[in-house]
Amino acid sequence: MSNTLDIQQIRAQFPVLHQEVNGKPLVYFDNAATTQKPQVVIDALDNYYKGYNSNIHRGAHALADKATQAFEETRKTAAEFLNAETPEQVIFTKGTTDGINLIASSYGRQNIQAGDEIIVSTLEHHSNIVPWQMLCQEKGATLKVIPINAKGELIMEEFEKLLTANTKIVAVNHASNALGTVNPIAEMIEKAHTVGAVVVVDGAQSASHFDIDVQALGVDFFVTSAHKVYGPTGIGLLYGKRVFLEEMPPYQGGGEMIKEVSFDGTTFNEIPYKFEAGTPNIADVIAFDAAMKWVQDLGKEAIRAHEAELLAYANEKLSEIPGIIFYGTAAEKVSVLSFGLEGVHPFDIGMMLDARGVAVRTGHHCTQPLMKHLGIEGTVRASFSVYNTKEEIDTLVQGVARVAKMMA
Repeated sequence: MSNTLDIQQIRAQFPVLHQEVNGKPLVYFDNAATTQKPQVVIDALDNYYKGYNSNIHRGAHALADKATQAFEETRKTAAEFLNAETPEQVIFTKGTTDGINLIASSYGRQNIQAGDEIIVSTLEHHSNIVPWQMLCQEKGATLKVIPINAKGELIMEEFEKLLTANTKIVAVNHASNALGTVNPIAEMIEKAHTVGAVVVVDGAQSASHFDIDVQALGVDFFVTSAHKVYGPTGIGLLYGKRVFLEEMPPYQGGGEMIKEVSFDGTTFNEIPYKFEAGTPNIADVIAFDAAMKWVQDLGKEAIRAHEAELLAYANEKLSEIPGIIFYGTAAEKVSVLSFGLEGVHPFDIGMMLDARGVAVRTGHHCTQPLMKHLGIEGTVRASFSVYNTKEEIDTLVQGVARVAKMMA
């Protein structure tokens, strides 16, 4: 266990963890899909609806003012969380998927032409593949794919070969949701910029683990989701360099994103409001502030150390089970362990683990091209968070060993 964090004290802050599933204590190992929420995040939601529920920015009364201040405080916290140059460069979205679609629909449609090339990787989530496919189809551009090696790592030499004068966008995840592989995005950004390409980083799986410094990285766009950083669902962040955000057309039309509207024409608001049409998800934005501050108080270095300890322990114990197969053995990983058993469907493993109170994710993890490359239908994915323990991993290992014995 980590020497710097009191894990039991941390667990006490998460009400959902203290229950039984199928008569067994819940073991929650589906953190890559969504993390659970500490009481401070739940309280922030509760306090907003009980105390100052109001629409923001346009009201002249006390509740609207308080809600607006809380909403914009989250933007300031997010800018610090990412080390953005200014809060105005942080756009609130519905999540990572929405952020990528905003970039593809606004920046992409404005800048991509026939003959241009967009690069993604074999490791991408569908949300960082499909919007670019749609854009390529619309514009007559070409989608190129960075291959991976047997460990589930990007082959950087092949990435360099894909970069040409026609490369306009490189869209890559910081860490793979399916395998846990951490990609060398600083190096990739630098190389992409040498050919004039813009880089979009999907940070859905990295923002809760790593200190993100968008300025040091030099990244053009960075997107992530609150619900993977101990915050609410349905809210996310898009960071963009000011030079791009100011030139991009609005993603949606409606209230708040305008300066003046007439039937003769409309002028648009400044960033970030140009991209935040309509009444936003106010409550969840405010609660996201509590989540980011909770993470900052714990410290990502301490969180990462504990999660790395859990990952190493799980690797060691699961490797002792006959027939175990690991997928993704990269040298650099976040706390994701993807595995299977010879001759056993991952869904069957997941159902039998659920009977023991262990929650894991099974299937293709929205990475069907990656699964096809691996020659499998899917994996069992156990993903660990700061509130997990080695004792919980022991329960997982016992469950998998039992399945292996039953199926032998």
